[in-house]
This record gives sequence, C-alpha cells and structure tokens, in this order.
Amino acid sequence: MADFSDWFKSVPYFTKRWLTLTLVLTLAGRFGILNPTKFMLFYEPFINKFEIWRAVTALFLYPLSPMNGFHFLVNCYFLYSYSIRLETDSFSERPADYFFLLLFNWLCCVVIGLLVNIPVLMDPMVLSVLYVWCQLNKDVTVNFWFGTRFKAMYLPWVLFGFNLIISGGGLQELVGIIVGHTYFFLMFKYPQEMGGPQLIQTPQILYKFFPNQRTVHGFGRPPTRATPAAAAPINQQQQQGDGGLNYRRHNWGRGYVLGQPQ
Repeated sequence: MADFSDWFKSVPYFTKRWLTLTLVLTLAGRFGILNPTKFMLFYEPFINKFEIWRAVTALFLYPLSPMNGFHFLVNCYFLYSYSIRLETDSFSERPADYFFLLLFNWLCCVVIGLLVNIPVLMDPMVLSVLYVWCQLNKDVTVNFWFGTRFKAMYLPWVLFGFNLIISGGGLQELVGIIVGHTYFFLMFKYPQEMGGPQLIQTPQILYKFFPNQRTVHGFGRPPTRATPAAAAPINQQQQQGDGGLNYRRHNWGRGYVLGQPQ
C-alpha cells in the first residue's frame, strides 16, 4: 500500500484526476451504485431537459460489460501513459496550457458526440490526447502489439485501423483523430509552420487558477555578488601579483582535439 500511495502521489495533477474519476464512475456503474444511462451524453435529455451534467460525466463513465472490459483497460493505459507524457514533458510547468488542451478537446468531443450520437466520450477524448502527443513527437519510435515498431505519427491511424478490423468500429477513434488534429493545427501548425495568426490560445483566467511553475535547481545558498566598492580592492590586489593575494597565472600548455594524433 505504501508503494501504491507513493505512485499515486507521483501522478501529475490533471492525469491523476482524470484517471481517478474515470475509475470511480465506471466501477460505480458496474456495481449498480448508479445508473449509467443517467450519465451518458444523449441529445434529447441534454438539450430538452437541460441535463447538462451529462457532458461532463460522459467523459468519465464507461459502461463495462464482459465484452469491453479489456478495451476499457487499454483505454486506461493510453490515458495514463500519454496524458502523463504531455503533462510532464510537452507541457511541463505549464498546467494552464495543458488544461486548455483538455478543455478544448472535451468541448469538441461533446459537440461531435451530440451530432453523431456518441454517448460515451472516453474513446475519442483519449485518442485526441494521444494524437497531440504523437504529432509533437512524430519521429519517436513506439512499440505496438506483436513487437511491431513504427514512428509515433502513425500510431493513431494504426489504432483506428485495428479497431475497424477487429471490432467493426472506428468511428470514435476517427472522431478523436479529428479533434486532436483540430487542436494541433490551430495551436501549433497553422501559426508556427504556415505563418498564420494564433486562432486559439489559453485564456488568461486559467493562468490565475493554474499559474506557470518554475523549478529552481541549486545547492545551498546562492553566491552573493560583490558590490563595485567591495570588488575594487580585490582587483587592485590581483594587479599587484604575488604581493597581494598571491595571485598566479598558470600555463596549462597546448590543448589537443579528441581523436586527433598529438
């Protein structure tokens, strides 16, 4: 239990809460503590009855069954693995920017989910985050099942094709790719590579709740800088040679480039 506690504390802020809420709501629905249909995203109760909580709970709740239990575990693995990489690497010390990524992708998933009738948003949301990481690390080699290896930029399409062949689905994976590409294009590709304006950016209010973090590395107390008045006598003594601070210059000889014959 101590090892689990240490691991849980080490999980970064947003990934920890996303994964925890997903497990709690999903298991609560699995054991009958709550009715999953009351928390899924359906057009009629969401629009006509104003049950707006469905847009949030549809992200965290996954209706478990004997047929999709393994798929849920794979989704949890992808959620943990790629969300933590984005939060601690690509968006290191920028929690507001990562939260805006999650917020933007979630809103897009909600809109598309209402239009094409996707009641559970875990699949497209996880794949949208995975897609963003793959685009930011497109040349990194990733491992897939059966020992296959390829560049990260192809991983979302491999997952799409795999689910299309195995389960006959693929729609939710395709929605995740579209959402992830929308964020990546508007935030990075269009303004940086194509020279266009910055169409989306993190709202300033998010920086008030999640300010950028700065990590200061050091050992002991920082060195104090000498004032000009205090530095003057030292400079004079150095100019006096051995009579002052016994200041000597050493001739270290001629250097050589590594690999060249001397």
